[in-house]
Amino acid sequence: MGRNLCHFCFLSFFVTLTVAESKWNILNQRTRNGMKISLKNYCESWRMNVELHNIREFQVVPEECIGYVGKYVTSTQYKVDSERAIEESIVYLSTSCTLKNDGRDVWIFDIDDTLLSTVPYYKGHHFGGEKLNLTALEEWMSHGKAPALEHSLKLFNEIKARGLHIILVSSRREHLRSATINNLLHVGFYGWTSLILRGPEDEVKGVQDFKADVRKKLTVGGYRVWGILGDQYSSIDGLPRAKRTFKLPNPLYYVS
Repeated sequence: MGRNLCHFCFLSFFVTLTVAESKWNILNQRTRNGMKISLKNYCESWRMNVELHNIREFQVVPEECIGYVGKYVTSTQYKVDSERAIEESIVYLSTSCTLKNDGRDVWIFDIDDTLLSTVPYYKGHHFGGEKLNLTALEEWMSHGKAPALEHSLKLFNEIKARGLHIILVSSRREHLRSATINNLLHVGFYGWTSLILRGPEDEVKGVQDFKADVRKKLTVGGYRVWGILGDQYSSIDGLPRAKRTFKLPNPLYYVS
């Protein structure tokens, strides 16, 4: 009798829980202040807090926001947001960089989703809604077909014309060097000074530490890092810092 009663209680709890879960819907949710929110509100808030670095270390885009993120990274708004970051970079370059033209002025660029777009890859992988398959991503990169981010090419050429050394620092691994160079040249990025990728000894470090170490070597060598353009905080955080940093939007993935 006791065993049957326990079994009955368990089934009742399971059914209640299942019904409660089936009734859960983001469209029925409210904020803590009681304000009803739509799915678009929820996903826009999620994306904004990713960009503000309030949401960190996420492995996948929330399932309910995959469609929203996909529309955003293929939208005019994404281009406008990115172009604004580039415009502010050019304003800074034009008004606040007292270049000495002694061969020691440097600007650092990340590569993926800064110069080259991985959106075509993520389009086939639920726009960040599935966990990263590094093997598949590197296979895609090895073909060298990533399109240029045109707004970043504009800044790249502006910096090159002003005589700064352009250093490309990427978390891509060393075996992708040839494919990366060919891809960059094919879409118009040429004239950079150095391309720094992760060797086997760098793979034990976090990406932020790897990129900070590159900046440290440049600084110790007497170079002035006037700016960094990247799409991840791991590209711009850490010591030593550049004089200014600029971040492009990217809600597809998080790299630490």
